[in-house]
Amino acid sequence: MKKFALLAASLFAIATLAPAQMSMAQDKSKRPSPAASAACKFSDGKTIKVDYSSPRAKGRKIFGTASEKALVPYGEIWRTGANEATTFVTDANLKVGGKSLPAGSYTIFTIPNAGKWTLIINKKTAEWGIPYKYEADELARVDMQVSKTAAPVENFTIAFDEAGSKCTLRLDWENTRASVEITK
Repeated sequence: MKKFALLAASLFAIATLAPAQMSMAQDKSKRPSPAASAACKFSDGKTIKVDYSSPRAKGRKIFGTASEKALVPYGEIWRTGANEATTFVTDANLKVGGKSLPAGSYTIFTIPNAGKWTLIINKKTAEWGIPYKYEADELARVDMQVSKTAAPVENFTIAFDEAGSKCTLRLDWENTRASVEITK
């Protein structure tokens, strides 16, 4: 009888808790690194949209060397956010840092370094992010400019500065800004 009661209690607990966990896993807003997006609209109505997960600094060292125990070590490929790989979707043929990018859906990764970042634009989509094993699907690697932010940035942020036929993609976190110019 005790075994039956224990079995019944266990099944009840699983039946009650499993749907709650599944619903939380599907609700990206409840993640520690919630979903975010950024968009740029050109003067002719064509757009770029970036969807990503926005991790928080939480007092951690973000960019730096492995000996500094940085969350994102210099020289290593980073998923440019958290969770799934960051998506980059455009309905326009673009030039990103001077390199041609046809209209389409892509994922983006970066390689941070102290003085220069590299933006990786990849044709493979719907990936988790890391470990990075998609070199064969790369469309381009583009240099990004690096500067300091005016104030510390707690939430990793992707944004665009719009100006007519130009959008500047900005990645801000901790005290670092990486940017690249995008034109049509």
